[in-house]
Amino acid sequence: MTEKGQEGESTLVATGIDGLDDILGGGLTPNRLYLVEGDPGAGKTTLGLQFLLAGGKRGEKGMYVSLSETREELLAVARSHGWSLAGVSITELAPTEDSLAADAENTMFHPSEMELGETTKAVLREVEQTRPHLVVFDSLSEMRLLAQNPLRYRRQILALKQFFIGRQCTVLLLDDRTSEVTDLQLQSIAHGVVSLERRSPDYGVMQRRLQVVKMRGKPFRPGYHDYTIVRGGLRVFPRLVAAEHQEDFEPAQIKSGIAALDALMGGGLDKGTSTLVMGPAGSGKSTLATQYVVAAAARGERAALFLFEESRKTLLARSAGLGLDVRGHLEAGRLTIRQVDPGELSPGEFVHSVRREVEERGASVVMIDSLNGYLNAMPEVRFLTLQLHELLTYLGQRGVTTLLVVAQHGLVGSTMQTSIDASYLADAVLLLRFFEAAGQVRMALSVVKKRSGFHERTIRELRFGKDGIAVGKPLEEFQGVLTGVPQYVGQAGQSGERQADERT
Repeated sequence: MTEKGQEGESTLVATGIDGLDDILGGGLTPNRLYLVEGDPGAGKTTLGLQFLLAGGKRGEKGMYVSLSETREELLAVARSHGWSLAGVSITELAPTEDSLAADAENTMFHPSEMELGETTKAVLREVEQTRPHLVVFDSLSEMRLLAQNPLRYRRQILALKQFFIGRQCTVLLLDDRTSEVTDLQLQSIAHGVVSLERRSPDYGVMQRRLQVVKMRGKPFRPGYHDYTIVRGGLRVFPRLVAAEHQEDFEPAQIKSGIAALDALMGGGLDKGTSTLVMGPAGSGKSTLATQYVVAAAARGERAALFLFEESRKTLLARSAGLGLDVRGHLEAGRLTIRQVDPGELSPGEFVHSVRREVEERGASVVMIDSLNGYLNAMPEVRFLTLQLHELLTYLGQRGVTTLLVVAQHGLVGSTMQTSIDASYLADAVLLLRFFEAAGQVRMALSVVKKRSGFHERTIRELRFGKDGIAVGKPLEEFQGVLTGVPQYVGQAGQSGERQADERT
């Protein structure tokens, strides 16, 4: 993959990582020197090999200069990803076992004065013989140790920069950041800087992210972007920017297939909006949201479910018991169910999964069950609402109807709380409650918010059975249903309600 530069002077050099190329605006400016820095284990070597292999597919000769890893170690890394380095020239400059011999010691000159010069000469000699287009230099920590003082080290890097650029080479310098302080001198020399980070949460898989610190002469997407290392190399998930995905769509209402529920919602959910379905555990939140998904699939639309807590098997069994044909739509390809493990997934990868369902499979309805699980997938809670807002804005601009399930703490009462207040982000809020009446625990449903139009302000009874979901008439004879312990007021409540309506 290559693209024209802004001025059309030259093509951009693709890194071989689609997500990274997207962040870089298409790739790297050719014949420049770039710094890729990161802690050990961040994936620098893997990125460098992907860069060279992508060049090999374009017919560009690649060269890997290793000052720390042996050829066998590099080949082992390549095999673990299913790669062959047959077309890559590997120059191994790591110290050999001969350097351990006693007669190999030099007592007249400082060892660094001899080794740095020999290392530099060996690199230049190999480049002159190989004449590569792409070069990966791994790693600069060895050069830094050999140079010993910052001035000498900077001069060596500047000399290498001039040498490589004069021979039309695009170079990646890998640095493991083992120096005591951040090497800003090195960052100032490089044409661009990509920083890789890794961190281990208290529980779950190691999380990795990168950012482009600088890139001269061309725009790039700033900020942090999640990535993973899998068999096949790095997979980078660019940070979602909703403003880049605006599309026109015809307004429409999404029906649930239940007339009373649609009447409660003022005709149905509006296309391109998000609805929060919230209530205590066991109140039927997931089932109610699934009803909209199944109704969309029955109309021939595509829908996607992302499950954080409930297993796929449990969802299928529960839906079948309520008469919801989830399995049939799943087998027909109109419905996709994705089981999400919060401990094994980064937030950026989750957003990428949602985007893929929408952009590649054409999903028009997306259900996330639940936001509590989504919260657990976030490494830092304070950024959840920002990322969720960006995701909901993106889905809305694509005309996708989103259903978000949120479990509240507690079972009965009006003082129940949620672990995150996302109600202001959603366009509509469906509230479910348990209440006590006639010696039974019953369920109630009401719409407390709908930005896009009219909705009923009544409270209706909600029932689940073998025939599916049933939404009853407004509970006009009760007062205090949302508190969990209502009072029966009989016909007086109905007449009072009518008088209030007449006054308004």
